[in-house]
Amino acid sequence: MLLVDPPLWPAHGTLFAHLVSDTSLAELHGFADVLGLPVRAFDRDHYDLPASRYADAVAAGAREVSPTEVVRALRRAGLRRTKPQALAAERRRDDLLRAQWAALLPRAVDLGEDLLGRWSEPHRRYHTPQHLAELHRAMEELVADLRRGTDPGRTLRLAAWFHDAVYEGRPGDDEEASAVLAERSLDGLVPAREVEEVARLVRLTAAHRPADGDPAGDVLVDGDLAILGADEARYLEYTRQVRAEYQDVPAEDFRRGRLAVLHHLAGLDPLYRTRSGQAWWTDPAQANLAEEERRLRRA
Repeated sequence: MLLVDPPLWPAHGTLFAHLVSDTSLAELHGFADVLGLPVRAFDRDHYDLPASRYADAVAAGAREVSPTEVVRALRRAGLRRTKPQALAAERRRDDLLRAQWAALLPRAVDLGEDLLGRWSEPHRRYHTPQHLAELHRAMEELVADLRRGTDPGRTLRLAAWFHDAVYEGRPGDDEEASAVLAERSLDGLVPAREVEEVARLVRLTAAHRPADGDPAGDVLVDGDLAILGADEARYLEYTRQVRAEYQDVPAEDFRRGRLAVLHHLAGLDPLYRTRSGQAWWTDPAQANLAEEERRLRRA
């Protein structure tokens, strides 16, 4: 059930209410999508709802409750996440990323900080340290399942760091610029052949179509597309993050563009190239993509 407390909280020259679900974040993100709430309105476990949209939320089915009941409902559902908890989780994630970089190139800590800064640019919503950390986890899982105890290798990890280091919402151009950045940044830090391989892998993430017999490319591309097989709540969050990165694009233009992306993804046969990726993510990814297409065609 969706719950909303009164618009009592002042900010930005207006009053805000808190919109929550007592069931799941998937329900909350889906409801926010119906209302057309921006991604930036989501804060840890709720959406900040301006007073001007309060009646819309109630008319769409949100139940009016007190602020105390909102907090109690979140706690009962195990969805309560305070600001200190969220900030601590982000610090742990970023510290882990820094440690992973230091293990790759301990003499180039400044380069790692520059890259993390790029991933943290304010215009990004999906291509953020969250995605970078998720990609690292997915690659580790793929390699560990394929060959127990095998390290994915420095080259593959460097490609993960650089693959969206340049992100301006220009498909194809961004991947090329990221590959060039890798070539320039890694020159003299690692052997020339490794620089060439990192750049090659980065360029693969533009079309997600490695050639046959390219295990490193398969792992990077599958890890990059692992988000498609995420649980419902994360997938809905992902789609809203993607829309926010194109917030300046008119709704109808975005809808057509996103449908083209879904068509491209549906044309990847197989969608996942590693045996593990196929087993873990194919079915949920197909369900997620089909549901997103239905939502876009209804819009």
